[in-house]
Amino acid sequence: MRKLFAYINLNKGEEDKTKVLENVRTNISFRGSNLWILACAIVVASVGLNVNSTAVIIGAMLISPLMGPIVGAGFGLGTYDFDLLKRSLKNLVIATIVSLLVSTVYFYISPFKEAQPELLSRTSPNIYDILIAFFGGIVGAVAITRVEKGNPIPGVAIATALMPPLCTAGYGLATGSFKFFFGAMYLYSINCIFICISTFLIVKYLAYPTKKQLDEPTQKKVKYYISTLLTIFILPSIYFAYLLFEEKKFEQQIAVFTEREFTEKGITIVYQKTQFNKNPKIIELGFLSKRFSDSEIKDLNKSLKDYELNNTKLIVKQDTTDLKSDILNEIKFNKSTISQKDVTILNLKKQLAANQYSNKELLAEMKILFPNIENISISNHTFNENTDSLKIVPVLVYKSKNQLESVEKNKLMQWLKQRLNKKRLEIYHQNQ
Repeated sequence: MRKLFAYINLNKGEEDKTKVLENVRTNISFRGSNLWILACAIVVASVGLNVNSTAVIIGAMLISPLMGPIVGAGFGLGTYDFDLLKRSLKNLVIATIVSLLVSTVYFYISPFKEAQPELLSRTSPNIYDILIAFFGGIVGAVAITRVEKGNPIPGVAIATALMPPLCTAGYGLATGSFKFFFGAMYLYSINCIFICISTFLIVKYLAYPTKKQLDEPTQKKVKYYISTLLTIFILPSIYFAYLLFEEKKFEQQIAVFTEREFTEKGITIVYQKTQFNKNPKIIELGFLSKRFSDSEIKDLNKSLKDYELNNTKLIVKQDTTDLKSDILNEIKFNKSTISQKDVTILNLKKQLAANQYSNKELLAEMKILFPNIENISISNHTFNENTDSLKIVPVLVYKSKNQLESVEKNKLMQWLKQRLNKKRLEIYHQNQ
């Protein structure tokens, strides 16, 4: 049992409690540089949400100092340091207002007002967001109390995702969409509350000294407030999680329905759209060549119950003009929601193409100017790796009976720079 306790003991490797509390107090303030960093991070995150770039959003979350006052509130609550708690909450309110103002202004002046998937995903929080915030907050609190901080802090900033909901709320204000605003602010509040609560639990577990001794009735009152707050945020999230589960189940049943009723019978579906939040739920389908009579559509609607698609209506798009318009709109939407993975792959392909050289083609041209050169090999080489002065330089190795004279070598250097559009390169002679 002792060996097991040694493995899970959080007191091992713990930083001095006085130093931890001092660091927490230092990081809660939003004045000067911290406020500038926050404002810039908000702009970066807003741009990422605007162009649907996951990488940019992650970068904004990494540079954001929003975690400071939330963790400070958790420490203040855990040590009954109500001055620290008040300061933390005050700074959190300031940070929230500044973030909303900056993001609202950005989205108001931005010419791109279309809601991207990265924005939409921040408007319907559920129980999974609570779990992420809670366990992410525990990791963050544990890391803060360690002598060696390690890698968890950046990961916690990304996982708990405080910045995107604030930017989404700003988008809601800028576009007049209060559904976006309240949904995003609810997600932001969930993250703040549960990071704070998880920090409170770690502070209590590590037995941080309390600044003020509370009598038993006051302690019960504090626990009552915490429990009430948790209930207020958990219950709606469970409901949203239930809706998410039902929507996924609905989509799965539609897949089974379309597979058995159409695909297996050789009927090609060219257009499909579902509306889960309608009453009744809607399935819209368009087909390549098959046309259905009214009685067939009626029978298909009746068969929906066999696939557990209750309270659902099937609409078959058979007007070619409307169907063409719907398909074009769907294609346009899909293009706008291209995944970040595809963008990354495309960028890597472009990078690889830019770094490839045709040795055969270059040799043919080079022999006209430098007949003595028999063969060449050119490729990019990395210099000063793992340093701040990393350089990628093209290196040419040429083969000839005699090494080029310095004048000829310089002439080759200038020609090659012009030919490859490179500012710097290296040339070496291969010994026979």
